[in-house]
Amino acid sequence: MENPFALNGKTIFITGAGSGIGRATALQCAGLGATVHITDLNEETLAETLGMLEGEGHQMYVANLTDDDALQELVSKLPKLDGFVSNAGIIKTILTQFGERSDVERILGINTVAPIRLTQILLQNKRFNKEAALVYTSSMAGVFNGAIGNGLYGASKSALVGFVKSLALELAPRKIRVNTVNPGITQTNIYNNTTITPEQLEEEMKRYPLGRYGRPDEIASAIVYLLSDATKWMTGTNLLIDGGFSLQ
Repeated sequence: MENPFALNGKTIFITGAGSGIGRATALQCAGLGATVHITDLNEETLAETLGMLEGEGHQMYVANLTDDDALQELVSKLPKLDGFVSNAGIIKTILTQFGERSDVERILGINTVAPIRLTQILLQNKRFNKEAALVYTSSMAGVFNGAIGNGLYGASKSALVGFVKSLALELAPRKIRVNTVNPGITQTNIYNNTTITPEQLEEEMKRYPLGRYGRPDEIASAIVYLLSDATKWMTGTNLLIDGGFSLQ
């Protein structure tokens, strides 16, 4: 029986691949037979990811995804794609009344505007093969729940969901599928430079029915599922992966 989850012969492009979910996704894609093209702003961690990939033919590109000129240059180097994973993002917790315009512009600029602009440029340069799969890393935040101090992050991630719904309809005639994964808190370094303390994270973990946070490889497995031929009849879907948090 042919494995519907295999990625043999597919070319996949992944952003934010220097660590966390992006790195885990790159490792799984390569392990399942894909040729992987990865990008991140951090050259050192990106090179580490590249060195961990199984197989040959993989490529890395250091790029600032918030700069249109950099996006144009990046896309010009890419081959035709069977899969695109928009994963790069940041988080900042701040009460709405203490936020500045710079906070709004930075968080939405990286989490929302950059993925949309990159998608536009990929489409304008005809980089997607027919029946390609696009996957965006959103979040349970803003889409399935709210949290104090999480308004800007939630807004940036829920905006992606709205974008994906329309994009899925636009690309359906070409049999290109567009979906999101919506993780709960996942054990990555995204929380290292926030005001959230380790003690607060430990306390928050108790609210998860399965008793722990997610792992990057678990979110990556869901992304690979959406990239694979096993989901050729799924588009416009928000795949929630939250350890049961939203059940409460």
